[in-house]
Amino acid sequence: MDKTAKNKKIIMTGGGTGGSVIPLLVVAEELLKDDKELEFVFVGTKNGPEKELIEEFSQNTKAVKFISLLNGKWRRYFSFYNISDVFKIGLAFCKSLAILKREKPDLVISAGSFVSVPLVWAAGLRKIPVLIHQQDVRPGLANKLMAPWAKAITVTFEKSLIDYGPRAAWVGNPINQFRINDYRTRFTETREKYNLSADRPVVLIIGGGTGAVAINELIFTALDQLIADYQIIHLTGKGKKIDLASHNYYQSFEFLTHEETLLLMAAADLVISRCGLGVLTELSTLAKPAILIPIPNSHQEDNAQLFKKEQAAIVLDQNKLTAEKLLEEIKAVLADNNLQKELSIHMAKIIKKGAASSLAGIIWEMLEIK
Repeated sequence: MDKTAKNKKIIMTGGGTGGSVIPLLVVAEELLKDDKELEFVFVGTKNGPEKELIEEFSQNTKAVKFISLLNGKWRRYFSFYNISDVFKIGLAFCKSLAILKREKPDLVISAGSFVSVPLVWAAGLRKIPVLIHQQDVRPGLANKLMAPWAKAITVTFEKSLIDYGPRAAWVGNPINQFRINDYRTRFTETREKYNLSADRPVVLIIGGGTGAVAINELIFTALDQLIADYQIIHLTGKGKKIDLASHNYYQSFEFLTHEETLLLMAAADLVISRCGLGVLTELSTLAKPAILIPIPNSHQEDNAQLFKKEQAAIVLDQNKLTAEKLLEEIKAVLADNNLQKELSIHMAKIIKKGAASSLAGIIWEMLEIK
């Protein structure tokens, strides 16, 4: 398809966690394959991981300008923070109008996150086309607030089509398949870099972009039993690492780049994770056996239940989980080769493939470049 995006600019917006950022960067990379002149601006939170993700992305491809915005959140329960956050949202809306006036984008894209809401509202007011990507099974409040302004809405799961009506398109969740395949081929290199022995299974624990205290505590409690049989790579989250005596079979990191995390995921025999759609998409693409521990009373529980229903992962309830139970489940998976194969097969099938290309096609149409 012959495209030219001369003088075209896209604002991508999201943040607070990597889950609403990484799919947008994958799509940006896909678009840049067709036209290197396409300009991008990313609007995110000041203190979230998105700035580092943008910097990592910009090392490999066209630089993306980053702008921070106040992140006000509306909680669906009584909180005094709702009062102060109303003012944050108002200030963010005013700054968004100024950003749009200065940058003059042709399109605004969001994959969720409350930091996106005032910017999308401002874009709607200024008649700038908006595309919203719904990752999770359950529509998030941020996307619900933004959806009325969206010209197009894309979804990860077919069942989400009913939530958004005729504007919705089922595409899957964007991921760089070529890069994932490369990570697979670097299996030996990764194991050597992290001094991982071929004689013991590798268990990777991911608590999400900001870490998970509950999962960390379970791992710390069960650590002696875990390192008796397995090699543990533990991503604790910033400020949540506990200094333990060094051990050949336990390595912990507060933060690793997205690339390093994916390399370790590709090298692991089992992944223990939260249930954000970003990491679930990566697990599906890598076809990795996984134990999922969703954040209680959140949209992650809906994601996890779908994976459980499709027999794509072992799902555990954090509220009922003990270190002994988690250890038991880890041992059960790693002792059963047939179970690992079944989980891998179902995991690979659960998310539709080719989302980056499909989304790029929709974006080119919205930019009226055919």
